[in-house]
Amino acid sequence: MSLRVAVLSVHTCPLAALGGKETGGMNVYVRETARELGRMGVAVDVFTRSQNPSIPRVAELGNGARVIHLPAGPQAPIGRATIHQHLGEFVEGVEKHRWDEGIDYDVVHGHYWLSGVAGLELRERWGVPLVQMFHTLGRLKNSVALDALEMEPELRLSEEARIVASADRIVAANVVERAHLVWYYGAAADRIAVIPCGVDTELFQPMAQSTAKDLLEVPPGPMLLYVGRLQPIKGLETLLDAVARLGDSSRLYIVGGDADEPEPSPMARGSSARGHAGRLRARVRALGLQDRVHFLGAQPQRRLRLFYAAADATVMPSAYESFGMVALEAMACGCPVVASRVGGLQTTVKDGATGYLVPEGDPVALAERLEGLLRDPAERARLGREASRWADDYRWPCITESVCRLYSELRPAAVSHLGRGRCQTQS
Repeated sequence: MSLRVAVLSVHTCPLAALGGKETGGMNVYVRETARELGRMGVAVDVFTRSQNPSIPRVAELGNGARVIHLPAGPQAPIGRATIHQHLGEFVEGVEKHRWDEGIDYDVVHGHYWLSGVAGLELRERWGVPLVQMFHTLGRLKNSVALDALEMEPELRLSEEARIVASADRIVAANVVERAHLVWYYGAAADRIAVIPCGVDTELFQPMAQSTAKDLLEVPPGPMLLYVGRLQPIKGLETLLDAVARLGDSSRLYIVGGDADEPEPSPMARGSSARGHAGRLRARVRALGLQDRVHFLGAQPQRRLRLFYAAADATVMPSAYESFGMVALEAMACGCPVVASRVGGLQTTVKDGATGYLVPEGDPVALAERLEGLLRDPAERARLGREASRWADDYRWPCITESVCRLYSELRPAAVSHLGRGRCQTQS
């Protein structure tokens, strides 16, 4: 019998295409840690809510790791508050799967607050420890929200507080998030394990900039890159205002959301996400940047590596980031990162060594830093070399080794059989 872990990723599937409204760094984290745990000899089942009845119920992630899609409410995308209403059905689905296969789990590992709610119920039923990772925190998001539409509901805040108070261990991506959990939620610091996010260094690695540009068929000249969702909290308005202050030869490529399309009419802006994307395109037009800013939509991971390698800098102007996995991917490719001095970005980006940190929401400071970097190829090369070396310490096998050690603290008897190097960092 191997150590068995029930990983909960209720609202989003780790196999979903990246770049959409509900897909991002958390999907990568769940997928890669599950795969690595499987390689280490841990049996991992990732439970997620089915959003499409036509997809297979069970999908293989790799040796020893599976994704299990469970019906919980309509098998279609629905809002997160609505998902909360169907968590009871989700828990029953996990329990039925356990009974049908005749297996027991040693640890429950929840990702995001919705999974934590389900995780608390399963912990009580099974008598096993709950490990929780939030990825983002509602109170932190509300502290930087620009209007009421961006505010997280009280339901999330109260449930997060309940999970913080009850989980056996909480995983924070960095010391900044740990401090936030203690300050905003009253978490016990001794129950918080700091384990950073990781990066696939076999995929994301340096490449000659000229080669990457040729493969992408992008024109010569200064190139800036943004990767992420098109949401107000990501600070793209600040970046657009900064680009308007740069020389006319600089171009900005925006990866994530939808690709270039006509600006929607005001009557078409039903959702806040779509409305924000429309406002960004309107801002591009108002600033006269139509020929310099390109919305590319979501890109496959292997093509994303080319964008990182081709760019002179990856820019993360966010108002809040719990970690900043995009920064790590860019650095692994030898691309300097210019980011807001907020949240986890303060530790992910090594200021002056792998990139630069600037005040959040300040387009003048951002433009000045970008302009200096674009004018100094030697500085870009220095930052890129150090960035690649820095990212190498965040390889997924190293990160997952830390996760496995956390499990061993909670279930030493279950993990003891994995000795003799099976939970060792892989080369």
